[in-house]
Amino acid sequence: MKGLEQYDVKLLLALVKSVGGRTDFFKVLVEGPHPELAAFSNAIRGDDDAMVWLFKHNFAWLAILSNACDGDEKAQEWVQRNLTKVNMMYALAARRNIPAVKWLLSHRLEIFLMLARETEKFLDYQQKEYDWPYVMHFGGHYRAMKELEDWQKEKQQDNDTEERSKES
Repeated sequence: MKGLEQYDVKLLLALVKSVGGRTDFFKVLVEGPHPELAAFSNAIRGDDDAMVWLFKHNFAWLAILSNACDGDEKAQEWVQRNLTKVNMMYALAARRNIPAVKWLLSHRLEIFLMLARETEKFLDYQQKEYDWPYVMHFGGHYRAMKELEDWQKEKQQDNDTEERSKES
């Protein structure tokens, strides 16, 4: 099972700082052995190109985790089924879910609390910007949604092929 806890705590701390807007830590992530964390950071911050990159480079789980942090119920269901509980609790804590925050605290997962807090701060900022009356809304994240649909079709085809080979 995949999840953020597979990464070293130092990388997770760099991720926290990157989500918080620190470009020096973003650069460390981009140039290090795990550029997917830089893409995840930017995906959280609403970057469609980062979402597309994650799907195209076999890190769809991070793109979906980003959507779960945004409160997307389908993404949260997917995270619940396919990632570890830590990831689900992080996504919920980023939306101010008190039981999730308490769970992370009780399991001494402070790094995920820090990440949830930075994610929450950015999501709050993003919502305020979106709600500002002088902002034009152009209808969503078409490229990222197209990548998600393509990825889901590919996964379904893989599952169908696997089932046919088992039947033979």
